[in-house]
Amino acid sequence: MLGFALGLIATLLHAALVFAAAPLVAGVVGKIRAWALGRRGAPVWQPYLQLYKLLRKSTLVPETATELFALWPVACFLATAVAMLLVPSFCTGMLTAPLGDFITLIGLFAIARAATMLGGMETGFGFGGAGAGREVLFSIFAEAALLVALLCFVLLAHGATVDGIAVAFDTQHIGISVSLGFALAALLAVALTETGRIPTDNPSGHLELAMVHEAMLLEYSGRFLLLFEYAAMLRLLLWMDLIGAIFIPFRLGQAGDVFSWPGGLLLWVLKIGAMAVVLPLFEVSTAKMRVFRVPEFLGAAMLLGFLASVFLFVAARIGS
Repeated sequence: MLGFALGLIATLLHAALVFAAAPLVAGVVGKIRAWALGRRGAPVWQPYLQLYKLLRKSTLVPETATELFALWPVACFLATAVAMLLVPSFCTGMLTAPLGDFITLIGLFAIARAATMLGGMETGFGFGGAGAGREVLFSIFAEAALLVALLCFVLLAHGATVDGIAVAFDTQHIGISVSLGFALAALLAVALTETGRIPTDNPSGHLELAMVHEAMLLEYSGRFLLLFEYAAMLRLLLWMDLIGAIFIPFRLGQAGDVFSWPGGLLLWVLKIGAMAVVLPLFEVSTAKMRVFRVPEFLGAAMLLGFLASVFLFVAARIGS
């Protein structure tokens, strides 16, 4: 009974933490990006103000939209929010741990992506349809890269849940290997694409011919746009959490041990802070690639994930 109560408290703390911190992480990334470009930039709490402004704005529905126009932002937000709850932050062993396998996460990513694409095509707007078409093309390679990277994690951790992989990587002393390096590169490429960051997309650009994620949201306003924007902030923190839990799982707290929570929370803040600094510095030092080069970029990520799994399989056969 005590273990269940502690697991429930840890899960609720995790939910409150990530939902409150997602806009702040986006604000820190934007602030550091502005500094790196020699600008002052908006304050780190600007995303909170942006969400509040959208909450107060009136919601407009285009004349060409159907009754499903309001469904897509809700579906996108809920799918992203559920995925956010399944990925551990400061501790492992939460109540959602058995549900957080990679296949479920890939499915939730697909639901959020499909809802965004359908929202972009809802009104028949040309740029929304173009952005949705590009997103479909990218998703084919992104999901394939995730699946082949998953093979690497399963071979090492003998499990498909993010929680189980994090615990295995922390306790089994797997160490640094070429396969893990390939898997990390594949996951980073997919994360940059899923969150709409450079080099695959430019979150601060508004050039219609090059937009992907932004193009699908041009017809939304008010609270509908708020849901899309908040889902994007959650998605950025989600991928940081996912990469940190798998590749930097050390000293994570345990849901059944309250005294390990402060250390796990401190480590989580340091990991997210470090990634929030590295991401904008990488973006300002990298040029955005052409839209038609993104499938090649994701194809290379898929190849790296496949090589990671092959190397591990061959090493296991040789060792046996």
